[in-house]
Amino acid sequence: MTFIESIEKLNPIAQALLATMFTWGCTALGAAGVFLAKEVNRKVLDAMLGFAAGVMIAASYWSLLAPAIEMSADSGVPSWVPAAVGFLLGGAFLYLVDKLLPHLHLGFPDSEKEGIKTSWQRSVLLVLAITLHNFPEGLAVGVAFGAAAAGFPEASLAGAVVLAIGIGIQNFPEGLAVAVPLRREGFSRLKSFTVGQLSGAVEPIAGVLGAAAVYFIRPLLPYALSFAAGAMIYVVIEELIPESQLEGTDWPTIGAMIGFTVMMVLDVALG
Repeated sequence: MTFIESIEKLNPIAQALLATMFTWGCTALGAAGVFLAKEVNRKVLDAMLGFAAGVMIAASYWSLLAPAIEMSADSGVPSWVPAAVGFLLGGAFLYLVDKLLPHLHLGFPDSEKEGIKTSWQRSVLLVLAITLHNFPEGLAVGVAFGAAAAGFPEASLAGAVVLAIGIGIQNFPEGLAVAVPLRREGFSRLKSFTVGQLSGAVEPIAGVLGAAAVYFIRPLLPYALSFAAGAMIYVVIEELIPESQLEGTDWPTIGAMIGFTVMMVLDVALG
């Protein structure tokens, strides 16, 4: 029995849970790097963030938007409508959360706090920013597994597995890129690791919600796929790219090109 065949026997919600536990584990594995080094070269961190951005951009199209457009071909409306509506709603949702949820991005001073005003500690605000970033990734994986279980030929279980692998790959350097700056902020190694790996804890929650939603409400599927894509692109533009460009080097761009290529190859060759 192959790996895919064994996965097929599971409920799609269980599939999404396992997949997002894997992506969370990759985040934790990356964050564990803080036990080996207090510092990582800034150019390396920027390249890691760029790599994560490239993976998310590629996944947004190849694994989410393209299948959504194909699924809408016989829906009675132009095939681009569900993709466009879902994509903009995903971005709008993250925009509202970004404006309301108190948070602070890594590398920025306290004066750059976002969301409603609060007296919460800097560490709490940093965790909330990271959680906001990871929610769309878990949602995307969950929606992909829900789509595969719904029986649409445009969405395959192999494609959902590839998406989870791609998100997991980019979560490894992302976990390190979160934990090391926290250590630099004065956190202990253990606390830096704990916060770094917790940044991925929201992914299983989002994954289960996404899989359940599209599995039980099939007409929402093209919109849900596009919603997840819009949320991920919002995170890339709002957070990953600005954070990676703080030092103004070319490494984030190189990392993004490599990350996009890796995700594209994975999706086209294996999905």
